[in-house]
Amino acid sequence: MIPISNFSIRTFCGGYDKNFCYLITCSHTGYQVLIDAPIDQKIIRPFFTDAPLAILITHSHHDHIHHIDQYQNLYPDLIILGHQDSPLSEKYNFKPLENKSTIKIGNLHIQSLYTPGHYFDSICFKLDPVLFTGDTLFVGRTGRVLSRKSSLKNLYKSVYEVILKLPPHTRIFPGHNYGRENTITLEENIKISPLLQARSFNDFKLKMEFYESSRTKS
Repeated sequence: MIPISNFSIRTFCGGYDKNFCYLITCSHTGYQVLIDAPIDQKIIRPFFTDAPLAILITHSHHDHIHHIDQYQNLYPDLIILGHQDSPLSEKYNFKPLENKSTIKIGNLHIQSLYTPGHYFDSICFKLDPVLFTGDTLFVGRTGRVLSRKSSLKNLYKSVYEVILKLPPHTRIFPGHNYGRENTITLEENIKISPLLQARSFNDFKLKMEFYESSRTKS
């Protein structure tokens, strides 16, 4: 568990592909929320102080929402928060988020940042001094654009015009355990990732093509 002044973050790893799930606890009130639902509730439930208030969804790819029914059934008042066009809005106790919506959890204020690219409904959640990036940004690289509703141009804008505009000491908590460590500051991430050193969109596109071709060969 990582304590950060007025809140703590407990990290769980599992799911389909080393997915991360984060449990955020307000230190003053004990109120809790989850980031995504890739992990069986039996693993996380012992760490709840009470019923969690909400699950904040970074995007609706199946691996990130696989266990959402468990949580909704166990806690009927649980709120699911995600992008306003998310397919989850049709089934759950869902509240839509716009860009820069504020979510109040006890004494905490979490801001949603719309960051499409990896997927059309991708959202990052900012709780200074940390940023939960889902699959938009990992330790050592950006997300990929393999889905029908992905967009390389949107990913570039989300990373370079939104995330990298944040203070360099901002610490990211990604959606998968793909890097050399679980979490990293933006400043350090830029140093180790060619995909975060592009001079333009065309340069980013070339770097991504090289990254994908290297993956194929490895």
